[in-house]
Amino acid sequence: MHLLTFPVSGLAGPWSFVFRAIALQRGHLFLFVPVCLAVGIGGYFALPRDPAAGEWVALAVVAVALCTAVRVVPEDIAPVLLGAVFVAAGMGLAGVRVHLVSAPVLTYRYYGAIEGRIVKIDRSASDALRLTLDKVILEGVEGAQTPARVRVSLHGQQGYIDPVPGLRVMLTGHLSPPPAPSEPGGFDFRRLAWFEKLGAVGYTRSPVLTRAPAIEGAAGLRIHRLRMQISGAVQDRLPGDAGGFASAILTGDRAGISQPRMEELRRSNLAHLLAISGLHMGLLTGFIFGLLRLLMALVPWVALRVPTRKLAALGALGAGAFYLALSGGNVATERAFIMVAVMFCAILLDRRAISLRSVAMAAIVILALRPEALVQAGFQMSFAATVALVAVFRVLSAEREWRRSIPRWVWPVVSVIICSMVAGIATAPVSAASFNRLAEYGLIANLAAVPLMGVVIMPAAVLAAVLAPFGLEWIGLRVMEPAILWILRVAETVSGFDGAVMPVVQPAAWVLPLMALGGVWMVIWRGRGAWLGGGAVALALLGWAQASERPHLLIAQDGAVVGLMGQQGRMVSRDRAGSFAVQSWLQADGDMDTQADAFARTGGTDPRNPVVPLRGNGLDVVHLLGQRGLDTLPDLCIAGRIVVTSAQPEGAGHGACQLITPRDLRASGAMAMTLHDDGTVVVHTVAKTSGQRKWSYQ
Repeated sequence: MHLLTFPVSGLAGPWSFVFRAIALQRGHLFLFVPVCLAVGIGGYFALPRDPAAGEWVALAVVAVALCTAVRVVPEDIAPVLLGAVFVAAGMGLAGVRVHLVSAPVLTYRYYGAIEGRIVKIDRSASDALRLTLDKVILEGVEGAQTPARVRVSLHGQQGYIDPVPGLRVMLTGHLSPPPAPSEPGGFDFRRLAWFEKLGAVGYTRSPVLTRAPAIEGAAGLRIHRLRMQISGAVQDRLPGDAGGFASAILTGDRAGISQPRMEELRRSNLAHLLAISGLHMGLLTGFIFGLLRLLMALVPWVALRVPTRKLAALGALGAGAFYLALSGGNVATERAFIMVAVMFCAILLDRRAISLRSVAMAAIVILALRPEALVQAGFQMSFAATVALVAVFRVLSAEREWRRSIPRWVWPVVSVIICSMVAGIATAPVSAASFNRLAEYGLIANLAAVPLMGVVIMPAAVLAAVLAPFGLEWIGLRVMEPAILWILRVAETVSGFDGAVMPVVQPAAWVLPLMALGGVWMVIWRGRGAWLGGGAVALALLGWAQASERPHLLIAQDGAVVGLMGQQGRMVSRDRAGSFAVQSWLQADGDMDTQADAFARTGGTDPRNPVVPLRGNGLDVVHLLGQRGLDTLPDLCIAGRIVVTSAQPEGAGHGACQLITPRDLRASGAMAMTLHDDGTVVVHTVAKTSGQRKWSYQ
């Protein structure tokens, strides 16, 4: 094939080399479009403040100017300019999306009557039933200030309603603004809540009652009832955790799985099998596609006269759409459906279904519709696995001699094993950075479990669905039961190994993006310049390895708990209070101990003592609890000491110490302090690191 090269006349030295390298990408440049969009979106989320209107206009003018320049500059420069245009487009997409989902956010703690319509039903980390409500009415709150959506966890005695989408309910509960990060640079739930139009979160201990019935015949209600009906039938046929596992992968309902079993799945890195995402959608639609082609091939008249491949693609696409609706349509499943939809549309258009171009197209669609997905672990893990799998199988396809050495009937099993290994390795950095732990034997567990998902469980699920109208769904469920029990046994065994979970220190914010860019660069760049991607990955890994220095002192936003790094790890000033913040701190430290263990490091402090001294890393810190603690402030506020109070002291001039009060923390958010070797204390606050963004306004 003739390679069209770009003119590089008049250029010499390094510039000539650069533009020749760009010329090698000819016909391959489409793969860089989602990368440039991602750079722009990531840049937008990294800004310290929301761009002003004039800055958006300037960006648009620059983008238009670059588009115009593409027509007149030499062809060897045009791809660089187009890349800059797509970076600007990524920033614009993110800005537009932020504006479109704008909704009121509660700015204070609220207690009172809450009324709304159920739009989502799920469970919290503590396994409490949780309702997301829209069309909200809050007692005494004006409509313009009322959040578009609120989320309430149900505690206490419940059971007075059967929660279904569309049901209008009323209750009395507590609501608060979405919580800020527990430390500077930590996970910002406020941003996630902003894109879900979630303006308040809270809980109730009072009964939830029906205000108005759900609209009969509504599509969402019908689908929910079908979902719950299928979930209940599956758990009736397969009692215990096996039924809960089957229900989770078929309908997305995880209520049937016990918490100990869930923890075993997490510790063995098999919890992803419960999330209806790319793996399940790919296995299901792939099996349907192959099954339909096989059935049509068995009828010679059909096989010779109709485009069986395209009909099978349409059938698989329909099955994927139904699976999406049945699962509740969460973001991960939507993303997975878009990916398989792009691939099956490629088949309908007589293009290669599985290629980097198809993956790039899916990424463009998702980033255009939901730019915020870029900064979510689900998107990162999905595309890390997909890009790695396509790249590896592209190499294996070129090595035909190696493939011919494997018996044909063995190849499907080998393919699933390779998929498990490649996907596990590709997603490990994202998983470790997002959840601060790494399942050391996760690869072994996945090699033992994932093949059964593709070979037994998903085909049996299709069989159960086909036989369900005849009341014979139990056949498919019984076929999948031994495979599910095997997976649960693998999770139990692997999670019990010594050192099954390795804690991981939170990396710097730049580490994961650099690693992702480096990995993608190695896959899509043609020529010797691909080694630059490997260098970026190595640099990111080096930066991660050196990220072990965590802030010496951490102070919760409400001043209820303080954590100081000591020789044995972080010691905290409370044994129970501020549990969410403490858990986040310990996870980011790479510390597997509990809050009670961290409190014990203070040296046997009585939990009832209102004065908690903490000393370590050259810092002298005292945490004063409540009014009893404040009474000791004049005697304890000495030079060189940091005093944190959980109650606001009256007046001023309490001593020579560095005093941090709840009023200070309301303005700054959670604090982090580090003592350097030269004796200076560097202070970081959530308010400063989060910047002035729409979702971070207090």
